[in-house]
Amino acid sequence: MKPKKRIFVVGGHLTPFIGKMHPDFIWKKHPDFGKKENPGLEDYLTRSIRGALESTGVDAADIDRGFVGNFAGQLFSQQGHLGAMAVRADEGLEGTPFMRVEGACASGGLAVLAGVDALHGGSDVILAAGAEVQTTVSAREGAGYLARAAHWQEERDIDEFTFPAMFARRAKHYKENFGVSDEDIAHVTVKAFENGNKNPNAHMREVSWDLESASKPGKKNPAFLANEELKPHLKVSDCSQVSDGGAAIVLATEEGLDRLGVSPADCIELVSYGQATGALGRVDDYTELGTTKKAAAKAYDDGGLSPDDVDVVEVHDCFAVTECLMVEALGFAEAGKGAELARDGETGLKGSIPVNTGGGLLAFGHPVGATGVKQVLEIYRQMKGLCGDYQLDETPEVGLTANMGGDDRTSVCMAFKNLG
Repeated sequence: MKPKKRIFVVGGHLTPFIGKMHPDFIWKKHPDFGKKENPGLEDYLTRSIRGALESTGVDAADIDRGFVGNFAGQLFSQQGHLGAMAVRADEGLEGTPFMRVEGACASGGLAVLAGVDALHGGSDVILAAGAEVQTTVSAREGAGYLARAAHWQEERDIDEFTFPAMFARRAKHYKENFGVSDEDIAHVTVKAFENGNKNPNAHMREVSWDLESASKPGKKNPAFLANEELKPHLKVSDCSQVSDGGAAIVLATEEGLDRLGVSPADCIELVSYGQATGALGRVDDYTELGTTKKAAAKAYDDGGLSPDDVDVVEVHDCFAVTECLMVEALGFAEAGKGAELARDGETGLKGSIPVNTGGGLLAFGHPVGATGVKQVLEIYRQMKGLCGDYQLDETPEVGLTANMGGDDRTSVCMAFKNLG
């Protein structure tokens, strides 16, 4: 859709994304284990909201409505009702309408679009936040929680690590159909970690992968699935991170900017967006992201854009093969050619179409409900020159996000232009 009125991203705040292998994450090998605890869901939600208000200079009383993206707060943190939890972040939010939005890993993107709808409906300044904590249980138990984003009755039994198995299935079909190798796909992982190593907020900022290690299973990089048919097609290096973190942004109309005393030149503008939903458990073709392709087509068509117009992209690389499928669904590569973009350096920081400049879900991390909000904030940060060591040499003029829930069952794509 094309916005019915001009809508701007005023700015926002991102917490570090942390989890196992991050120096600040406390686990059994950390010197503070048993002495301190990791931040909880409310901590990340509060820090991201307060940070967004402080960094934009927006008073909490100026927020007309708020939306929180979160997938599994009741499971990982024993906490629902997150709209009311968000209001605890600032006394000025007391009484402001807030609500939680859920769409699996696309929850953050949906929270942003809920904010867009609110701006269309008469609000002028909204806050969209996302937060998730996933490190409160073992990876095995957490995989069961995340399996709720699949069709539980029909798909849970594919493997106890349900979603890794589902995307191993995609990798199997993709490799067999197009003659793609594990080494081809590993270029995506290496690129992601190179970017993440430049990003102080990245979960894996101190971890790297070389091409040889990321290309084949080994002691450092096990193929961990129990499903024998799918096990050869997924390794640890292919997977996004089990992360905790939060993100929040402020969106406003022209009237809202006037009220806040903010110039459009200091913002980025939403050009267009698309949302598409596919039925759970009904994937027609494992070698393409058909739902994302539909959402992207809406964003392109309604914005008068083509892939050639895009300067920077944030895609949902929940697994390395997913980035290959994403860049194809978004029109940057032909079917089966997505891995070649990473191999040839085209998706790198100095490439023709930089993808996931801060490391993506693979290295930046994937606190599920925060991811879609983080994507928008990363486009804003690139366009405003705020990305430090991973800042692009040329300021992007058009950026695109693609946030996906489940096995490409919910997809949100948004296009933005720079106004600076």
